[in-house]
Amino acid sequence: MTPTPDPTGLHPFSTLTPDVVLDALASVGLYGDGRLMALSSYENRVYQVTLEDGARVVAKFYRPGRWSTAQILEEHTFAAELMAAEVPAVGPLVLHGATLHQHADFAFSVSPWRGGRLPELDDFEVLEWIGRFLARIHTVGAARPFTERPALNAQHFGHEPRDWLLAHDLIPLDMRSRWQDACDKALELIAASAGTASPEGRFGLQNATLLRLHGDCHPGNILWTPLDEWGRGGPHFVDLDDARTGPAVQDLWMLLSGDRRQRTHQLGALLEGYEQFRPFDRRELALIEPLRTLRLIHYSAWLARRWQDPIFPVNFPWFGTSDYWRSQVDMLHEQIEALGEEPLYA
Repeated sequence: MTPTPDPTGLHPFSTLTPDVVLDALASVGLYGDGRLMALSSYENRVYQVTLEDGARVVAKFYRPGRWSTAQILEEHTFAAELMAAEVPAVGPLVLHGATLHQHADFAFSVSPWRGGRLPELDDFEVLEWIGRFLARIHTVGAARPFTERPALNAQHFGHEPRDWLLAHDLIPLDMRSRWQDACDKALELIAASAGTASPEGRFGLQNATLLRLHGDCHPGNILWTPLDEWGRGGPHFVDLDDARTGPAVQDLWMLLSGDRRQRTHQLGALLEGYEQFRPFDRRELALIEPLRTLRLIHYSAWLARRWQDPIFPVNFPWFGTSDYWRSQVDMLHEQIEALGEEPLYA
């Protein structure tokens, strides 16, 4: 069945009006001139705000109940470490001695505005450049662990979302058993490689070295600016909201697309840049399809859990229908096949 939106519309974000946004900024000494533009973000609410002096900032209001204060501050600390290491990441400003602020029951932060466009991932020089900076992110990330943020694993991204969807009867009866069978089979295949690497070379999530990651390094979270006459430009990384502990390959695989040949060439370019700054354990390439499968399962549960937020039914009207779950079954079967194939090699 399709989840039913809350008829009252009283989602916490419903009270986040433009006046509340401007008042929140004023509470930390930033005064907007009234121009606000909502930026693409479903998990949180993010606005580009023009200030009275013409400068622009980005105000991020965190989804209530998603992260604890300690977990948000770990994200901010990680961003600060990256910037201190001259990695082009965009982190929150320190205002009145803090990066996290409270106003009208919302936690929020303010970051400098940075323009840019999506990187051209069919350009191998661009991929190599991104690979270099990912290695630098991971060098900082490996320096010490997260203590508050969770790890990326099959339990949190596979078993728990599957069980939650089934317990809440959100899958139509005509697709429920087919989806559950495909999901169970995929998770069994992932679990089969979760122990010690076998003589056949199987390598599971539990075998990987874990470090602090960007966590959601898809092309939309990398902004690209052309080089200027002083050689400044290139990629900068935004939105560390999903930063967590996991294997290094998590920050690489979402940048790959196309058929196997194309993905192999793209991966080669990424690793060419990456290994200029940091060694990469090639055994982790066996984790690409397990990670893709877990993201697929987790995504459906994420949509269902957010359905009471009014922007979700508007932006994902196809979610929850039999056709949606049929497509999920088809993709899971594709992933089951992919899990049995040889990993990418570069």
